[in-house]
Amino acid sequence: MRYFKPETASGLAVIDIPAAVTKELGGLKQLKVKGVINGVEFTSNTMPAGGGILAVSVSKKLLDAAKLSVGDRADVEIERL
Repeated sequence: MRYFKPETASGLAVIDIPAAVTKELGGLKQLKVKGVINGVEFTSNTMPAGGGILAVSVSKKLLDAAKLSVGDRADVEIERL
């Protein structure tokens, strides 16, 4: 998990999606997704994050519920809605 713009060390938090999962979801485009992070269900959107990477945005509320901070590693399940 990282900040979308790491140089600011604040703002939108994202999780980069592995290339194989990106392909399964439908490619490098904005998609509505649902999933589970550290046992907490969520819905969100994917977004192209540059450099051929797809990312999913993670709200502060979700981070708090999953007891996570930016920089932490987490177990994530994700599927397209």
